[in-house]
Amino acid sequence: MRTRAAALLEQPGKWQIVDVELDEPAANEVLVRFVAAGLCHSDDHASTGDMPIGKLPLIGGHEGAGVVEAVGPGVRSLAVGDHVVAQFVPSCGRCGPCSSGRGNLCDLGMYALAGSMTDGTFRAHVNGTDAGQMTMVGTFAEHAVVPEYSLTKVDEDIPFQVAALLSCGVPTGWGSAEYGAEVKAGDTVIVMGTGGVGMNAVQAAAARGAAQVIAVDPVAFKREAAAGFGATHAFADIDEAADFARSVTGGQGAHAAIVTVGVTTGAHVAQAINAIGKFGTVVVTGIGDIKDEGLPINLWLLSMMQKRIQGVIFGMGSPPYEITRLAAMYRAGRLKLDELITTTYRLDEVNQAYDDMHAGRNIRGVIIHES
Repeated sequence: MRTRAAALLEQPGKWQIVDVELDEPAANEVLVRFVAAGLCHSDDHASTGDMPIGKLPLIGGHEGAGVVEAVGPGVRSLAVGDHVVAQFVPSCGRCGPCSSGRGNLCDLGMYALAGSMTDGTFRAHVNGTDAGQMTMVGTFAEHAVVPEYSLTKVDEDIPFQVAALLSCGVPTGWGSAEYGAEVKAGDTVIVMGTGGVGMNAVQAAAARGAAQVIAVDPVAFKREAAAGFGATHAFADIDEAADFARSVTGGQGAHAAIVTVGVTTGAHVAQAINAIGKFGTVVVTGIGDIKDEGLPINLWLLSMMQKRIQGVIFGMGSPPYEITRLAAMYRAGRLKLDELITTTYRLDEVNQAYDDMHAGRNIRGVIIHES
């Protein structure tokens, strides 16, 4: 079948709307009609060249929700008509990480940036050339063939544009506070960057009983919005936030600092390290240029103050479990999702959407497919 998608034809480069020829689903694959796609910064890292890409053309998008329209041989977990959320990391359920409860580190993740299916081949083609799919899903396409391991079924009463956020931004941010920082009641927590990921770290820290939830963002709109997600204080500068954290902790510093800056650098991590106190944790969730290496931090203080740096992917949670439980929290009114969506766009407005992201106009933008 033929469909439309936003794809990168070069790297770095802008998103271009292309016609795509799709193969039928192979074993353990399904055809999905995507209805909504979230506009995450990670796809922008692909367009700028910060993130390595294994295959061009590359169909973008790793946040998305839609409906299963066909299933390939051997599919057991999904059926035609199911509403599904894409996972930017697969979970096969059988490899070492999956069987030990670390589904966010599934061995099939090796194909995520290769853009291929799990057999190393491609289901999408642009102008007769094999096309990769961002993290094996490619939600910037109106239709896509996706491994069943990269999809989680959700209840049909959850709006697609809301369900799409459960693919990445929400579980990544929430888990950064719950699992990465291990936020406890009474803690003082700093969240650096309050976009589509960081805002969920804010609401998770608040839900877990942090006494002080300190949002840091240079954009006034995001600082103001953070209060609605549970922030008790907001600052434009991390140094101001660190001074405040020390003022409410007897000079010690924050219990945790969660780094969710759109383009994260070693300097951001160093600032976070300086903002936490003894036995504090810095959670590094944001990503930057893959070529950047090194942290300008004081190793003596890192050791003598027993501080910890924790990397996070998918919030350190197992994707199907996290998507399902966060969806249940939303249905129960215990998780803000609608409020995260600032603007919706058509597919051909994808570049404008990323311009808006860079300008700080959105917490999260969402594409609504017209097919």
